[in-house]
Amino acid sequence: MQPTEWIWRNGELVRWADATVHVMSHALHYGSSVFEGVRVYATPDGPRFFRLREHVDRLYDSAKIHAMEPAVEREAVFEACREVVARNALSSAYVRPLVWRGYGALGLDATASPVETMVAAVEWGRYLGAEGIEKGIDVGVSSWQRCAPNTMPLLAKAGGNYLQNQLVLMEAKRHGYTEGISLSVDGTVSEGSGENLFVVRGGRILTPPASASILVGITRDAVMTLARELGHEVVECSIPRELLYIADEVFFTGTAAEITPVRSVDGKPVGDGTRGPVTAAIQQRFFGLFDGSTADDHGWLTPVKDA
Repeated sequence: MQPTEWIWRNGELVRWADATVHVMSHALHYGSSVFEGVRVYATPDGPRFFRLREHVDRLYDSAKIHAMEPAVEREAVFEACREVVARNALSSAYVRPLVWRGYGALGLDATASPVETMVAAVEWGRYLGAEGIEKGIDVGVSSWQRCAPNTMPLLAKAGGNYLQNQLVLMEAKRHGYTEGISLSVDGTVSEGSGENLFVVRGGRILTPPASASILVGITRDAVMTLARELGHEVVECSIPRELLYIADEVFFTGTAAEITPVRSVDGKPVGDGTRGPVTAAIQQRFFGLFDGSTADDHGWLTPVKDA
């Protein structure tokens, strides 16, 4: 990670090196944080956020679920995202808003520690590799299952949830894969360590529902919309593990992963082992939002600076 110059923290810009926390902060000991990841793309009309409003709203939803009320209004965080990109003179970026329990009391009573908020912006390329977007990646089904719906609130994008995701990814890499896929508590497909998942089979596009312990992704929602506009039937349903092996196409979606095809699962090629036509068409529509070839009919793009 290459540092930038400015980070927004609790209402003001501070230097990168000064954006520190105390080692006794609650979030460091108990995972009490919620966060977002938002991409900024370089477009012909200047840098544009992808679905910034929805990301900020989900940040506040996550905070509400964990009784972690930020001391700053959501509109201030919305504008802070724009400000850090502008002040750091970034034409494209990955923006990280974070709300966390800071230095207060040591113990599980989270309400005894203050809530802090920050927004950082950095340059970040393809999360799953530049070649992966075109050629696809190799993945394996993980031995680590997703938490049951009544154990952790997985609709919240919380830091503590990602301890499990780290185990999934590290296991996958030990086995020679780029990414892993978790199953839900009932043994059906859930999601990747940091991505939602889609399966193309028999002319339909299938994706696990919220009840499969997924994080309901913002890019996932956009892909479902774009796919339907292209004339595809998109169905949220339970997906058995073995369907991954006989799928015509499989692809991941997410802010970091964008739209990345899967070329093999557990060493078995998906389709003919290359990016499929449905995935390619959705990619073209999605990335077209940022090169101007797809109209922003849904108002998904937000400028870094007002005109």
